[in-house]
Amino acid sequence: MIIGVGIDVAEIDRFAAAMERTPHLADRLFVESELLLPSGERRGMASLAARFAAKEALAKALGAPGNLLWTDAEVYVEASGQPRLRVTGSVAARAAELGVASWHVSLSHDAGVASAVVIAEG
Repeated sequence: MIIGVGIDVAEIDRFAAAMERTPHLADRLFVESELLLPSGERRGMASLAARFAAKEALAKALGAPGNLLWTDAEVYVEASGQPRLRVTGSVAARAAELGVASWHVSLSHDAGVASAVVIAEG
């Protein structure tokens, strides 16, 4: 049963400007594994914007409560290339409250826009 669906888009240049303007924004939005590629290099801005859009979509799928911490949701990619969500803390608590058993996530970026869809399933 679908408990919630969220979708979000992020203009990549606008997101990059916000990251530049606010030095510690990355630390408030992402866990370290989201910021770095497996090689240790910093992830590109389009990829980060898509991950941010996924976190916004996740919040919408959970009814957009105001107490969620961005770093309590991690977007990661399996070896197959499929994006996944790992939730802890405030996000896990809200998901449990709603009866969420699994997540589906899709990420994309093209033409200067990053987008994400998240489905919470019970």
